[in-house]
Amino acid sequence: MKGIERIAALGQRVWYDNISRDLIMEGGLRTLIAQGVRGVTTNPTIFEKAIREGQHYDEDIRALMAQGASPETMVRELMIADVRRAADVLRPIFDASLGEDGYVSIEVAPTRAQDTAATIAEAQVLWEALARPNVMVKIPATEAGIAAVRETLAQGINVNVTLIFSLQVYDRVARAYQAALEDRLARGLPIDRIASVASVFVSRVDGVVDGLLQERLKVAPAAEAKRLRALLGKAGIANAQRIYQRYKDLFRGRDFARLRARGARPQWPLWASTSSKNPDYSATWYIDRLIAPDTINTVPPQTFAALLTHRPRALLESEITQSQAVLDGIRREGIDLPEILDELLTAGVGAFQASYQALVDRLAHKKDSLAVE
Repeated sequence: MKGIERIAALGQRVWYDNISRDLIMEGGLRTLIAQGVRGVTTNPTIFEKAIREGQHYDEDIRALMAQGASPETMVRELMIADVRRAADVLRPIFDASLGEDGYVSIEVAPTRAQDTAATIAEAQVLWEALARPNVMVKIPATEAGIAAVRETLAQGINVNVTLIFSLQVYDRVARAYQAALEDRLARGLPIDRIASVASVFVSRVDGVVDGLLQERLKVAPAAEAKRLRALLGKAGIANAQRIYQRYKDLFRGRDFARLRARGARPQWPLWASTSSKNPDYSATWYIDRLIAPDTINTVPPQTFAALLTHRPRALLESEITQSQAVLDGIRREGIDLPEILDELLTAGVGAFQASYQALVDRLAHKKDSLAVE
């Protein structure tokens, strides 16, 4: 049994965190599906790289230029075109799984992250333009975004809630999902076709916490250094494990039972940012300790390649008690993890906005270069 097949047998889905026109058109996505991929996620950074490195978009860009489209409009239309094609490739999986697998995510422009009404409006535009049941609109878990999540889901639009870092924000996201289902029931609308995932970011947490631990290691005596090293690379995983425990409380208990009886699906946690940023960690560092039933791991190409030969173990649930010890140890070192998680959300929105602007700039440059050919 291949590594990805084994992960599926353990209750977790693997999604691919990458998309490009050539991946779709030249059969690469079909190959990934044959290897076990069950969904695809995208973001402006991925699209910017795809447009920068290839010429597959030139024909569409010329057509949009002829229509007088702005670079911002081009961004939206090119993303819609790729996601629509990817959704069609994944549609057989969606149909065979009765809507449990086979999704592609498309992101609302991060410039709308602090505007609830604008986020809802763009989610509606994307959903209507794509016209595919196996699409999820990505909305960041800001204050404004969470409000938009509830209304967007209540309208029957699938949502991937992204940039979740803290337990507190996760709890609000999960409750927004449940409230949206209640809203639909109150309106006499079905809830059995609504799909949503909660994207919890992992390795970015270690990027900050490990840096603080390394600073302490520079001056720590031997006994203390051993304790500090034991915490390296553990904060993001422990935080995700704690969130998974909250997922079980919210979606496997009596509170969700009534909604489940009406056909509602639970909002699965999706582990994002699971590539190893630290070269000292293996490519699969964020795999085994995040495997558990009712979860998704969205992995970039280099991590996916490592999974093909990996022998996975489902360690998440068995290590939940240890995760609290890790979090306690971090707190004893004077590291304010809740503050770090809040700052990571703010930084994440900023990074997405920067990537989006880079994509707009890339298309403006591409537009100019094609105009003079």
